[in-house]
Amino acid sequence: MTRLAHTREELDDLLDDARHEGARIAFVPTMGALHEGHASLMRGARQRTRGPLVVSIFVNPMQFAPTEDLDRYPRTLDADLEVCEAEGVDIVFAPSVEEVYPGGFSHEDVRRGVTVAPGALAEILDGASRPGHFDGVLTVVAKLFGLVRPDVAVFGQKDYQQLVLIRRMVADLCMGIDVVGAETVREPDGLALSSRNRYLDAEQRRTATALSRALRAAQDRASYGVPAARWAAMSVLKAEPGLELDYLALTSPDLGEPPETGEGRILVAARVGTTRLIDNMPITFDRTDPGQTTPEAGTAPAGSTALERSS
Repeated sequence: MTRLAHTREELDDLLDDARHEGARIAFVPTMGALHEGHASLMRGARQRTRGPLVVSIFVNPMQFAPTEDLDRYPRTLDADLEVCEAEGVDIVFAPSVEEVYPGGFSHEDVRRGVTVAPGALAEILDGASRPGHFDGVLTVVAKLFGLVRPDVAVFGQKDYQQLVLIRRMVADLCMGIDVVGAETVREPDGLALSSRNRYLDAEQRRTATALSRALRAAQDRASYGVPAARWAAMSVLKAEPGLELDYLALTSPDLGEPPETGEGRILVAARVGTTRLIDNMPITFDRTDPGQTTPEAGTAPAGSTALERSS
């Protein structure tokens, strides 16, 4: 039976026995509006411990800019509790804003207190498009880690930059938590599962599949090198008039420069209508084999780099 805690005291009471017994605690932080992608995270967390599984449901205002869709973000607690019950979650922690930010929340008040500074890695990609976003993400994750005190925490790879930053925070601040990145769950048409997909109409949804199609096109051409992979992805994205590209980036697994050969990551963000979507996939680069050159291999549009942003 899933038990619900709204306060720090209720959460401590529910976890007290497990902590005294030395049980390993698994944790899945979420913002609610749960779907199969979240359910897969819960199943992954359950496989890693026999101790209690905690899921948090909290729409964090600190990671939303004043112009972003905080009020629009779906809140579906009753339905979310049903998902957690079906997945065997032991505890759902659903705090109020005042519980997480005592005294209430405002960007000015919070930034006068102690927050997590995520560093230069938070200023690229999504961080460049959403200044201050990752300050909010890491601050609330650090708060939730302090409240739950998990041994293992599971995050989805769809928010890949977030995953990399959380791993860096845990390592740099010596938190001693095993941070697991779970595979992205996708719809049959390839669209990555996201709470924001519900904002798309039928035509916008078809357009949105260009993100995953572009990433797969890059994977198919990655054996010819980084420029060819980028060219293949951009060709797909530019063919969709209803898609407004934010960025396409080819990187190393830790979001540095992409290697000439070996493992990397390709990440994309774009708007479809008023909805901003992100996606990413692993990619394996190789140098162009002169004996296998294709017209686009080793060739990219003028001025191409590992990162392309819309102007």
